[in-house]
Amino acid sequence: MVTFLAGGTGTPKLLDGVDAAFDPAEVTVVGNTGDDVELGGHLVCPDLDTVLFAGGGTLDRETWWGIDGDTTATHDELGRLADAAGLESGPRYLPDARQTTGRRIARWRRFSGVAEFMEIGDRDRAVHVTRTSLLDEGATLTEATRTLADAFDLAVDLLPMSDDPVATIVHTDAGAMHFQEYWVARRADPPVEDVEFRGSKTAEPTVAVRDALDAPVVIGPSNPVTSVGPIRALPGVDDALAETPVVAVSPFIEDEAFSGPVAALMRGVGLDPSTAGVADAYPFVDAFVLDTDDGTDLDRPVVHTDTRIDGAADARRVVDAVATALAEVT
Repeated sequence: MVTFLAGGTGTPKLLDGVDAAFDPAEVTVVGNTGDDVELGGHLVCPDLDTVLFAGGGTLDRETWWGIDGDTTATHDELGRLADAAGLESGPRYLPDARQTTGRRIARWRRFSGVAEFMEIGDRDRAVHVTRTSLLDEGATLTEATRTLADAFDLAVDLLPMSDDPVATIVHTDAGAMHFQEYWVARRADPPVEDVEFRGSKTAEPTVAVRDALDAPVVIGPSNPVTSVGPIRALPGVDDALAETPVVAVSPFIEDEAFSGPVAALMRGVGLDPSTAGVADAYPFVDAFVLDTDDGTDLDRPVVHTDTRIDGAADARRVVDAVATALAEVT
């Protein structure tokens, strides 16, 4: 058994090669839900869906978001209606009083569907409608995720980090905003001053997640702040990680980030945006997989390989290195 902590695109790309060293039926993936938003009444779980669509063979691998070849008729019509009615476009955060009342999925992440600031494909939307409807019928997010995983014939066991809502809030010089507003609407433009995982103190990892953290854990080249940070913010997770073998793949080559806003976010929370900064952020990690060109001197075992992942063959090479690193610490 092995457990991957997944968020963003780094770890899902790594999962493309999981069968190089592990039996997918023995793999659990714990997905970050801090990025989730309720958009127009539907719960969108971007990090869960990336794993779902990738494992189901439907992911748009150009954008690593949504379903390949999807149409956007509903999204386009929402924009047309807003323009025709003279409604303001961009993120329309619902009022404070509506952020923590109503459905349990609410928790400082509720946006109006008017002019929809995130592009949602039509087939993609069907996933969100199904998920939200299952929750309305009384299912937990874990149960809804398993139902969707069955529909996509997912080989690994995909778990949300919690059935309780948590929202990643990025504090910037332009004010506090949900991560999706910071990343999608504002293109990571406002300088980051801090990152908050709102609701994490009262949220709980599920029993299934706690059990999964008893197994050896792999953290792929995901953003330590907003992809892995919300999972770690849950009570007991860091303690569990300290008690089990953990291997992490750096999302940097020394101080060069592979992709995304990882450098700005690490800098904003006081971490050096580099492999050394990742090691500082992960004191519980027992061994690291670093790129062959990464000469960072760490105080823990290191396995070097080419860590750039542009396809399944690359992913298998890195997974092989992960397995080698795990063998050194188990």
